[in-house]
Amino acid sequence: MNKYKVYVYAICKNEEQFVDLWMDCMNEADGVFVLDTGSEDRTVEKLIARGAIVKIEIINPWRFDIARNISLQMVPEYADICVCTDMDERFEPGWRTLLETNWIPGADKALYTYNWSLKPDGTPDTQLVYSKIHRRNSYIWKYPVHEYLKFIGTGTENTVDLRQLILNHYPDMNKSRRSYLTLLKIGVQEDPTDERMAYYLGREYMYIGNWNECISTLLLHLTLPHSVWPEERAASMRWIAKAYQMLGDTAQAYLWYFRAIAECPYMRDAYVEFALMAYNISDWNAAYYFSEEALKITRKNTTFVNMGYAWDHTPNDIASLACWNLGLHKKALEHAKKALAISPIDKRLRENVRLMEGFLLTEAATAEPVPAEKADLQETALTGLYTVPV
Repeated sequence: MNKYKVYVYAICKNEEQFVDLWMDCMNEADGVFVLDTGSEDRTVEKLIARGAIVKIEIINPWRFDIARNISLQMVPEYADICVCTDMDERFEPGWRTLLETNWIPGADKALYTYNWSLKPDGTPDTQLVYSKIHRRNSYIWKYPVHEYLKFIGTGTENTVDLRQLILNHYPDMNKSRRSYLTLLKIGVQEDPTDERMAYYLGREYMYIGNWNECISTLLLHLTLPHSVWPEERAASMRWIAKAYQMLGDTAQAYLWYFRAIAECPYMRDAYVEFALMAYNISDWNAAYYFSEEALKITRKNTTFVNMGYAWDHTPNDIASLACWNLGLHKKALEHAKKALAISPIDKRLRENVRLMEGFLLTEAATAEPVPAEKADLQETALTGLYTVPV
């Protein structure tokens, strides 16, 4: 018999493609409540047929926080645990049992693992810790976009660490982000001292390629009184570095990557992005050094987004190519093999290992140096690496 009353709630619009798989997953809950904000396809019809309680309401002007709060209000007051997801997200099976087993009386919310993106083989790519599982009356949603749950309960907020619970994201990459920039500007206007909105606005400028606005907005973010979270500050510095890189100011890009590393030396991301930039301009010493430094960090961060490229084959791949260009051929092969072990189906990585091994065998057999270009390595096409996590 279930220990708690667990309910799922969500917002949606034109998402009929996700309904069945989402409902298959969420049917472990005692009930599913969905606010539809104006679907023109069969989303509502399919949800109702699958047993969801659906309310239709147009939010004008659109804000995510208003929609989320309306959907939360649909959940019965007697609910013990509320679970907010989007329809392109699915828990791994057995999530209800895992949640109930680990939830404790008096808890306000749970932290769990969110895979914002997955690799083709189903392993995690971009990953972070999420906290959209919560007590019914302890929270409201805040901010027009990149909304989060604000604690309004009494006393100290109590959190359950449930990172073995995994929510996977299967995004529709064709879905528009057109409203994000406008909503972020509104968020900054509503509270110019709010560091969250300033950070996300600066990052959005980076995503759309408005490099100067990215730099000026994130410089402002770093000056705000509540901008004290090292991981977020380091991310601002990384995006500033990226913007300067795209503007062709290599010196400023290097400076800001150094600052990002100094701000948060225990995350791989800045090291890998710095190594990538160095690789792209053939600064082999820097590419090798920073990829090696990244590999010394063996644990993902537990409070901020971990970009997939910081934890896949990329650091070893960059190190391998940098070593090759520095004439460190045996070391290059070591890194190439490690990269291939992480991504064994990557044809380019496999071919590079074959070419390096052949080169070294030839060199050993002739007992004479062989020009490195004879190996004709297939270099990586890494150029951007900046995906769009929530």
